[in-house]
Amino acid sequence: MGSALIVDDDPDFCRMMARLVAHHGFDAATAQSLGSARRQIAARPPDVVLLDLELPDGNGMSLLDDPAVRGRSEVILMTGLARLETSIQALRYGAADYLLKPVDASRLGCILARVTRPDLLQAKVAALRDQLARTGAFGALVGRSGRMQLVYELIGRVAQSSIPVLVSGESGTGKELAARTIHGLSRRQPAPFVAVSCGGIGPDALESELFGSENSRAGDAEHAGLLERARGGTLFLDEICDMSAAMQARLLHVLETGSYTPLFSATRRVVDVRLISASNRDLQQAVAAGLFRQDLFYRLNVFPLQLPPLRERMEDLPLLVTHLLREIGRAEGGFKQLAPAALQRLARCHWSGNVRELRNALHQSYVMTPGDEIKHPWLPSDARPAAAVRSHPAQPVAGRTLAQVEKEAVLATLEQHGNHKERTAAALGISIKTLYNRLKEYGAQEPGR
Repeated sequence: MGSALIVDDDPDFCRMMARLVAHHGFDAATAQSLGSARRQIAARPPDVVLLDLELPDGNGMSLLDDPAVRGRSEVILMTGLARLETSIQALRYGAADYLLKPVDASRLGCILARVTRPDLLQAKVAALRDQLARTGAFGALVGRSGRMQLVYELIGRVAQSSIPVLVSGESGTGKELAARTIHGLSRRQPAPFVAVSCGGIGPDALESELFGSENSRAGDAEHAGLLERARGGTLFLDEICDMSAAMQARLLHVLETGSYTPLFSATRRVVDVRLISASNRDLQQAVAAGLFRQDLFYRLNVFPLQLPPLRERMEDLPLLVTHLLREIGRAEGGFKQLAPAALQRLARCHWSGNVRELRNALHQSYVMTPGDEIKHPWLPSDARPAAAVRSHPAQPVAGRTLAQVEKEAVLATLEQHGNHKERTAAALGISIKTLYNRLKEYGAQEPGR
């Protein structure tokens, strides 16, 4: 049986919480002040502390400064909706999760079901650091550069809480790999990791995919949405910048209330997922342009994580090449290595598509090389050595709409890459689905098409 300490200055609330906690198999104790809580923690550290922020003798957040609490007990904040911002701030400093008052019994049960001692989670981070020292990989991410070391530090810190994370970076930098690594180091690791690209699904379909439905007007079978399928785990929303305004409003409501309603249903359901979102475009610029809700941006950007482009960590290139060739060799049934001159040629490239583009180039080179050593790597047109890239005069943009400039940029990039859509999408920093949608729009704008 686990142990819980309920810290709140309302005796009736403490007794009610003690009954709920006991129902979930925890031995419950109560404290009405910080002083009482500290004495009980010193005598017997609990597995979980359910902590109110406003106490007679101080702010409950001060308990997070106590090493005895941080190392041994999981801290769950209890707060009213008006204090939600304070709770999110406390999550940044080490709290594992929060409960809104009045406490929802089902959400409490979900949190208690995955109580884990903080030192056990820290041991998982230490194991990945040992892996990094041996192999140059931190989970699914590869690299020993200073930029990547900072990414690993931030991942290890945020994984132990439940706060939303916004992963930003160019297309191909490994945003989903970072999200999977966060999930793997978290208390939610035994539960599912579910990923969806908001740019690859239409607005109506995305609403159905996220929230599911109970009874369809068309008589289709009931289906569970991604929020339900990811229950207890992590939901990764990629290309969040492509979400429609209506879906942005609905997602904001989910984050603010901790609940949602499936389509064609009148029953609200408690959300029990950790949300990680990602964007390959600057969301702050999208907010300034009126394309993305500012209030939703603040909810998603509680913990920002920026992934560097490959060109800013080229010291990782030899390690990445070795790692990617091993992966390709396992898939193809044989191993090949890169000649030193070929590696130098790769090092002179810009790699606008980042690690994804590098992998594609290596796979193409692997297939086209008959022997065991790759001497002449295949390079996509947008990854040519810098000396071979032609410069083009800048075109004036004043007096034209943003849509016109975007259309010209998309079509010019498509022409530059010989109508190769995957390379065009990588160069523009968008998904292939988004590129197809743009081209479909442009085609519909032309008479006779």
